[in-house]
Amino acid sequence: MAVMEPTEPMSHEVTRREALRRIPLATLLGLGLWPGARSARAAAGGEGFTFIVANDLHHLNAECDPWFEALVGQMNRHEDAAFALLVGDLAETGQRGNLVAVRDHFARLRAPVYVQIGNHDYRTASDRTAYEELFPDRINYVFRHAGWQFVGIDSTQGTEWQNTEVQPATLKWLDGTLPTLDASRPTVLFTHFPMASDVSMAPRNADRVLERFLAFNLQGVFCGHWHGLTEHRFHDADVVTNVCCARSRDNHDGSKRKGYWLVQAEAGRLRREFVEFRGPAPVDAITK
Repeated sequence: MAVMEPTEPMSHEVTRREALRRIPLATLLGLGLWPGARSARAAAGGEGFTFIVANDLHHLNAECDPWFEALVGQMNRHEDAAFALLVGDLAETGQRGNLVAVRDHFARLRAPVYVQIGNHDYRTASDRTAYEELFPDRINYVFRHAGWQFVGIDSTQGTEWQNTEVQPATLKWLDGTLPTLDASRPTVLFTHFPMASDVSMAPRNADRVLERFLAFNLQGVFCGHWHGLTEHRFHDADVVTNVCCARSRDNHDGSKRKGYWLVQAEAGRLRREFVEFRGPAPVDAITK
């Protein structure tokens, strides 16, 4: 695995033409994407807004609590943030106490929080009971904000971390839900595992997930799991991962920085900025 500095993300473009070649003609006809057809894209999106995206928090024990207190405090300084996305691995081993701690810390955030499950949020290979009880209706779901659609999906296969597949239940949910959405509206997909197929640890069927959004005005895909900055292109959308935001874990790309995305949505497009988090300030560094 190549070591990268976080200021130079991996980049690869999956063109629309390449993606369309992979889909049967009958499916393309059903989507209105036959050869030569033009798919209208609305420049809609309502008023501009800002949101936060963080991944791989990995709460391990009480020693992580000062880290989380400082992290939420820093996020609260983004006073215009409309909400935050936490895209998986909230805890280290799926223990209820660690998930409760994350829930309670982020209850202090002065904005709604939308979470997604990661493989570390399972207590065992098949037990995610604590996550589901503490974060109800946060497996496969949709929410809307200022004319945008946000689609959160479960990309886990239990506690497995590589050579995985997005499971049939999620694919079935997508196939039943996407036809009920407005394909012209600016849309964001968020999930734990990388959705660019050539990123390390991406599910083997990641491309099949993205192909389901070909008829959509997809503007961004936010993922985690691989702790490092990567950027790929799928038609109009950047498909990205980020460094982790954990005290207890290092980055896979060898970089030392921790942080999160601050994303601006405006005129139907996204612009993102990496915000570094250095952890709690030493006691002797705290000033008025």
